[in-house]
Amino acid sequence: MKVYHGTTTQIGQPDLSKCRQRTDFGKGFYTTTSLGQARKWAVLRRNRLFEKSAYVVEYEIDDALLSSNDFRVLHFDGANEEWLKFVFNNRRGIKTEQYDLVMGPVANDSLYATLLLYEQGVLSVEATIAQLKTHTLFNQLSFHTDKALQELKFIKIIKVGK
Repeated sequence: MKVYHGTTTQIGQPDLSKCRQRTDFGKGFYTTTSLGQARKWAVLRRNRLFEKSAYVVEYEIDDALLSSNDFRVLHFDGANEEWLKFVFNNRRGIKTEQYDLVMGPVANDSLYATLLLYEQGVLSVEATIAQLKTHTLFNQLSFHTDKALQELKFIKIIKVGK
């Protein structure tokens, strides 16, 4: 399977020590199976950080990795209560169970208002999930251990944006 990482730097082999804390699935290296989503993220990040360039890094992984007994894998089939709680705990810095790989929907900026209403107690879990299902939810696959990162096979770097 091909996966893509949107970035403002030309990286080949990711380094977990440079990954951000308090992200959807915890500190890790994030990819998506959507080239379009990776492109949008790279350009958005370039614009937010006032960087000069945006890139998509293409990798390949063996599909069997997601069902391998050699790795601790958490897979969310969609936005559900378990996913919502996992994302909020990670974003708040509350310790969650550690996995080698996590795959599920992206809680991106277009969903932020809904998630904020949930966090403030305005929306129930059920109402939040119902609202999230009205959005197009892209997927993300995050790598949380060096062992998992070793499974990424670098393909190429694509410069994107204007």
